[in-house]
Amino acid sequence: MSGLVDTSDSPEPPRSGPRSMQVADQLRASILSGEIAQGERVNEAHLSVKLGVSRTPTRAALHALAAEGLLDYETNRGFTVRAYSSESISEAYEIRAVLEGLACRLAAARANTHDITARFEAALIAGDEVVTDFQNTPARMEAYRRANVAFHDAVITAAANQMLEDTLRLALARPATSLRNIVSFTENAVRRRHDDHHRIHEAIHAGDGWRAELLMREHVTSVKLVMSEELKPGRADR
Repeated sequence: MSGLVDTSDSPEPPRSGPRSMQVADQLRASILSGEIAQGERVNEAHLSVKLGVSRTPTRAALHALAAEGLLDYETNRGFTVRAYSSESISEAYEIRAVLEGLACRLAAARANTHDITARFEAALIAGDEVVTDFQNTPARMEAYRRANVAFHDAVITAAANQMLEDTLRLALARPATSLRNIVSFTENAVRRRHDDHHRIHEAIHAGDGWRAELLMREHVTSVKLVMSEELKPGRADR
C-alpha cells in the first residue's frame, strides 16, 4: 500500500477525538489525493502497523470509509479503494458545479466576517505565490493543492448552510472530484484557475451572488472538461 498523506499542514487537519476518526481522516486524505490508487487493496493489519495503532480503531475507520463510498468490502478479500467510471465522475462534477455555485450565491448574500475574509485572503495569497514564481515541482504542486482546498473550503464555510455542505461533501468524496485533485499542473492551467478564484471572490465580496454562482459553475465545469479529456481511452499521456 502506498504511503499515507501527511495532513499536518492541511487546511483540514485530523480531528481530535476517537482514534478511529483520526485514522479515517488520514486514510481519507491519502485516497482523495491519489496516494492510494483506485482498486488498490488496503490491508488492515499492515495499516495498523504503519500507523502504530491497534486493529480495532483501524477496522472501524475502514468500515466508516466504506460507508462513505470510498472503499469496497468483500468477504475474504477485505477492503479496496473504490474505482469510479468516467460517467460517474462527470456526474459528480456536474453536481459539484451546481452546489458550489449555490454556495457562492449564499456566501455573497451574507455579511463577510473577519474570519471568512481572512480565509479568502490567505487562500488567494497562497495561490498568488505559486503563480508568481511558478515551478512544476511536487512541492509547488502541493502548495497549490493546499491553496485550492483553502479557497473552496472558504466558499463552503461562507455559505453557512449545513445541508448544502453535507451534500457537497458527498460529491467531493471520490479521488477524481476531490478538491485535493489537481487535474493539470501546467502554468497556464494554474493561472487560469487561480484567476477564476480571484474573480469569484470579487463577486462574493461585492454581494453579486448570481455572478459569483455563474463564475463558480464555469470554473468547476472547465475542470470537468479537462478531467473528461484525461479519462478518454487511448490517451497516450495518461
